[in-house]
Amino acid sequence: MGGKIGSSDKSSQWSYLVRLWIGGSVVLCAIAWLCLNFQLRIATTGFCMLIVIVLLSLLDSFVSSAIFSIVGGLLLNVFFTPPIYSFAIEKPQDVLPITAFFITSIAITSLVRRIRTAERLQREQARLLDLTHDTVFVRDRQNIITYWNHAAEVLYGWNKSEAIGKVADDLLKTVFPMPREEAELALSRTGYWEGDLVHIKRDGSSVTVASRWTVQHDSQGQPCATLETNNDITQRREAEELIRRSQAQYLAEAQQLSRTGSFGWNVATKELFCSEEAFRIFECDPSSEPTLEMVRGRLHPEDVHIFEHMLSQVSGTANDFDIEHRLLFPDGRVKHLHVVAHSTHAADLSRQFIGAVMDVTGTRETEMQLRQTQNELARASRISALGELSASIAHEVGQPLAAIITSGEACLRWLHRDPPNLEEIEGCVSEMTSEGNRAAEIVQRVRKLMKGAPPEHAPVHVNELVEDVVVLTRTEMESHGCCLVLHLEPRSLVVMGDRVQLQQLLINIIINGLQSMAAVPDKHRLTLSSLTDVDGNVVFAVSDNGPGISDANLPRLFDAFFTTRSTGMGMGLAICSSIIEAHGGHISASNNPEGGATFYVTLPSVQVPIVAT
Repeated sequence: MGGKIGSSDKSSQWSYLVRLWIGGSVVLCAIAWLCLNFQLRIATTGFCMLIVIVLLSLLDSFVSSAIFSIVGGLLLNVFFTPPIYSFAIEKPQDVLPITAFFITSIAITSLVRRIRTAERLQREQARLLDLTHDTVFVRDRQNIITYWNHAAEVLYGWNKSEAIGKVADDLLKTVFPMPREEAELALSRTGYWEGDLVHIKRDGSSVTVASRWTVQHDSQGQPCATLETNNDITQRREAEELIRRSQAQYLAEAQQLSRTGSFGWNVATKELFCSEEAFRIFECDPSSEPTLEMVRGRLHPEDVHIFEHMLSQVSGTANDFDIEHRLLFPDGRVKHLHVVAHSTHAADLSRQFIGAVMDVTGTRETEMQLRQTQNELARASRISALGELSASIAHEVGQPLAAIITSGEACLRWLHRDPPNLEEIEGCVSEMTSEGNRAAEIVQRVRKLMKGAPPEHAPVHVNELVEDVVVLTRTEMESHGCCLVLHLEPRSLVVMGDRVQLQQLLINIIINGLQSMAAVPDKHRLTLSSLTDVDGNVVFAVSDNGPGISDANLPRLFDAFFTTRSTGMGMGLAICSSIIEAHGGHISASNNPEGGATFYVTLPSVQVPIVAT
């Protein structure tokens, strides 16, 4: 079927060409006959034939133009060159007009066809530009529109006849994101510019377009026009703006929920930019301009030095800051703030900080309440431990009281003698005073353990600390049949901490060891050692010969409310862990190879000379 169609088209084409060639030749013959009858010269006849040949060349290709040029040349030779009615040429100079006719005919018909082809291509290109959905128009150097495609008609509302010849900016009322001169400068420098523009349509509504400009050059390479293509992005920009507003709203709500504001600070210009939540934290009017003086006026007087120190650092080379300070309001309220920021560079290369300010008042109040609760719990634990040590305390206090009574009775006997022995009486009174002071010291230790005052960190002598603990626990260890072995560092070791809490720490560990050894029938032995590790830290080691700690219980040993005793609360070792963490140390436990367990308490040592009391 395809072959038959191809043959039919080919035969139709040949039929058309034959009719064209015959008809054209007949027309040329008729012109030659008419010119001959009117006795026109060869030049006039050639001009008339040339017009016909040009018109006929529009109907077909170069082959037809060549055929008609040959036919015209032969007709001029036969009818206008002597001898007439003959192909012979009598005079050589008669060859020149025939040759000129032939060459001119070929040249003109070729040029006409080329112009026609160019026009056809331009029409096709213009038709393609009309098919695109992007608006396309051309502006000359005076910004006058010379071409306006169909998409531009649809988008802006003006047809070609209305738009062509108008000044583009006047017609569209173009709004540039920057001065137009900058766009023209970029266009002249690179030959290309792109950006977002706002145009006003015929109905008065605005449209946002992504515009691209390209310079067109003439044959000498000089700019002659600008091709502008625009893509309607109005809906996309509206969607982006909606998303941006939604994100800004979500961010504002998230900042309000988390009580976190954001800010920017240009170090060079001192400009300060704050989010809505930052204004709310500082309780300032959002319409007012934020300044460093505004921030400084809200600072707690005791924290002004923190703010000034931060300013001195960031004015130098610091790239980050992380500080906490308080705000004091006129009504006496106090807010705790945590401020963090990171250094960046703006578009003009100026140094600026981007940061966040967080209202941590609730957190700090909760931490304070937690510390108070921990102190109360620790105090309850100490009272519980003192209850278990009551026999030991009574024994320790009873000893000096018994000595006081004995010395008093002896003093009375020496007084009743005649004459009284003043030397013996003085010795008895001195003994009573010494034992009374001893009893008072024991009572003072117990009162300190029972008090609920906040911790006070101060240098603590290690050997004195152990001595106090031994005095308070000696009778308890004797009642458990436990032998205490001391291996203390002979050097004077000092740690920084709260003396009462450290006493409680060691007492809790010792009581825990005594209770664990109660299930072992062998002789009980408790070893208390003090030493220094390779880093210079002070290490207390309390070892027992009890049953040890099972592998399952070892990881949970310091968890709150974990206990292996039915009557235990599970708070003793948990309080020990809290105390040691507050002192910057750590506590651990492990089983001994020969049986039992060892608790290790590590504390940072300090080089502070202390006079033993």
